Amino acid sequence: MIEGVNFIGNATSSEGAETLRAYNPMENKELAEQFSIATRQEVKQALQKAQAAFLDYRHLSGERKADFLDQVAEEIMSLGDELVERASAESGLPTGRIEGERGRTCNQLKMFADLLREGSWVDARIDHGEPDVRRMLVPLGPVVVFGASNFPLAFSTAGGDTASALAAGCSVVVKGHESHPGTNELISGAIIEAAKKTEMPDGVFSSLNGGPKVGGELVTDPLTKAVGFTGSFKGGKAIFDMVQQRDEPIPVYAEMGSINPVFLLDEKLSASAEELAEEYAGSVSLGVGQFCTNPGLIVAKAGSNLDTFKNVLAEKLSNQSAGCMLNPNISDNYKQQRATMFEQPGIEVVKAPGEEPQTRGAGAVAATTAEHFIANEKLGEEVFGPYTLVVSCSNESEMHKVAGSLAGQLTVTFMGEDEELADYRSLISICREKAGRVIFNGVPTGVRVCQAMHHGGPFPATTDSKFTSVGTTAIERFARPVAFQDCPEALLPDALKDDNPLEIYRNVDGKRISK
Repeated sequence: MIEGVNFIGNATSSEGAETLRAYNPMENKELAEQFSIATRQEVKQALQKAQAAFLDYRHLSGERKADFLDQVAEEIMSLGDELVERASAESGLPTGRIEGERGRTCNQLKMFADLLREGSWVDARIDHGEPDVRRMLVPLGPVVVFGASNFPLAFSTAGGDTASALAAGCSVVVKGHESHPGTNELISGAIIEAAKKTEMPDGVFSSLNGGPKVGGELVTDPLTKAVGFTGSFKGGKAIFDMVQQRDEPIPVYAEMGSINPVFLLDEKLSASAEELAEEYAGSVSLGVGQFCTNPGLIVAKAGSNLDTFKNVLAEKLSNQSAGCMLNPNISDNYKQQRATMFEQPGIEVVKAPGEEPQTRGAGAVAATTAEHFIANEKLGEEVFGPYTLVVSCSNESEMHKVAGSLAGQLTVTFMGEDEELADYRSLISICREKAGRVIFNGVPTGVRVCQAMHHGGPFPATTDSKFTSVGTTAIERFARPVAFQDCPEALLPDALKDDNPLEIYRNVDGKRISK
């Protein structure tokens, strides 16, 4: 049963008089439960518990932390239909999407559990000599994680940020997203239950309800040592700026979205303009365009093939009814941002939206020239929803100029035949400097959870392009290196001892040594 409480470690709390309620965007009504907004005192209590828990949790073996993460996955699955139905009600996402996201969330937790059991992620390095120096990664401390609106499970309470921070040996305080507090409470309860069953220290995980005020209190508190955020540029940049004003600035790993440009090359466009349009209509409208990897910009040379692509793209989007967006604010912002784009100089409205009742959003296509795009920075901003802008270039040189004008991106995609891709090597090289992931002959929507994935990119896509929020290397965000010089063997962490009791891969005197 949902009670509307905050989780201060293993205890629940509802001290404050202020409350919030979830909204069902599909039925356009508030849900019944009221959720207690965390007070300043509850924020402080959660962080104090997190700090106390961290001092013990950081020393637990990888095996014990892995058991904890595996148990979290089990507890989430045991919530059954109640979780699926609540997450769907609070987000407007279909139950099938929620079930898939639940599986992804649990797989992420298990992936990090496997990483901990293998153990080599600590990057142990040993250099014998005078002096003897040994280095490894250690956890940072309490981490604040912000839930995301568009992924109520995979990028929220038990999502990638939380999983990787717990795997690194950090305690976590989640600021649940205001759009899905019931989902947050169910998942938080599952994490707490897993912590109890695996005998984790009280305070290794806490979860608080609230909006920007609670978020600000969390990130500016001196006990917080890092922040994980997935959301809008406005929200991520505000957090980043607040943290820079602290006496002790801390890392903020904010993923803030991008327009994910797609370059359609000549031969590919000539051979399959209609097929490409159909494929990209599906990508633009996937999840009602509410993916951070939505293809919001399509670039190609002007001509009849591009005209065909635009017309078919518009037709395919017209055949789709307006979809339910995540909440009223996102729906309103989409419509306002789209209208602003339509009003820009040099914009042709290829496909205007049809009927959009209340929280529904319909697909839209605009078009412009390279000259107008380069001259107007506004056209390079993200429109969060099923919208894309087609930019026509008169030649390859203009394509280079468009690429050069781009801000940092999560992804850049090239659609081309193998032979012509080689001819566009210089354009690809320009775009490689702009993005965290370069895609060939695919769509950017969808991020595979795997060892090699990089979900990040140069600012303003993220606040630190060196790190990913998806994949096993996400753990590196919440750890720091420590070197031990001439340290007695008995005082060394197990990962750095000569007999290698953990049997992990290590770098010893410049050589990669196996178990």
